[in-house]
Amino acid sequence: MSLAKALGYNEGEKLLLINADDYGLCHSVNSGIQQLLIEETVSSATIMMPCGWAREAALWSARHTQVDVGIHFTFTSEWDPYRWGPVNRKSSTASLVTNENHFPKDSKTFEQQADPEEVKAELIAQVEMALAMGMKPSHADNHMGSLYGLATGRHFLPTVLDVCASYGLPFRLPRHLLQENGQVAPPELAEQARQLAQLADSKGVVILDYLVGLPFHLQEGESFESLKTDMQLLLRSLHPGVTELIIHPSHVTEELNAFHAQPLKRGMELELFRDTEIKQTLKDEGIRMIRWRELQKLQRERTGFIT
Repeated sequence: MSLAKALGYNEGEKLLLINADDYGLCHSVNSGIQQLLIEETVSSATIMMPCGWAREAALWSARHTQVDVGIHFTFTSEWDPYRWGPVNRKSSTASLVTNENHFPKDSKTFEQQADPEEVKAELIAQVEMALAMGMKPSHADNHMGSLYGLATGRHFLPTVLDVCASYGLPFRLPRHLLQENGQVAPPELAEQARQLAQLADSKGVVILDYLVGLPFHLQEGESFESLKTDMQLLLRSLHPGVTELIIHPSHVTEELNAFHAQPLKRGMELELFRDTEIKQTLKDEGIRMIRWRELQKLQRERTGFIT
């Protein structure tokens, strides 16, 4: 049975999750994402628990139980002026950090040096930290794709899926890979995705059909209007089934400008799905926004998960 049908929708419907990544990164990001969550402009957000403003984000989320907030599993720390490291304080994290005890800046370094047992302990610590602050996480995903093996081929997905299963969390993993033009990936990549999807299924973790997004960095000559055009093209190319679309919204402030290399793009993404033309495109294309808690409910019903 397709995911759409299992969720109670028709096979041919285009179902969309819009997730605001990097919640908890800083106050400017938090205030922007909270605005979008309250407006129901986005479906959900995911918190970077190791970051300095994660506590503000988690406590707010615990108070606003009507919104869906998950865990943005974090093992990299990419900005020079602002760094973070593991939240696990109960066992060794030596393979996860630099000589300054921060996470490495890039996924390749993490993939090359991380010990799977230390990864698992840190995954658990990040979920437990959210629970300790009163959150009820709706799902999980991964900052910078560090756990997917995209840089070296060395992934940590069996460990991630075990942790997600134990906490009843669906996970950001696409069953079908798409190329930049929206077409299905070539056979060898499609086969890898199929095998990983089978692994998730075997562990009872609900995953996506598709995962999409626009470039993280501001492109040469890019404006809000050109970004909007690109997003409209992406929305028109969605396939039937459940798709997650990733954005990184924030208010553009002195705080954000002090460390972030892409502040203008973050501000554009804050306004993108508030725009009337984007809203009209969603309507014209018959795209239905859904919630991660629907996927979580399905997962917990299937597995008999007890909270």
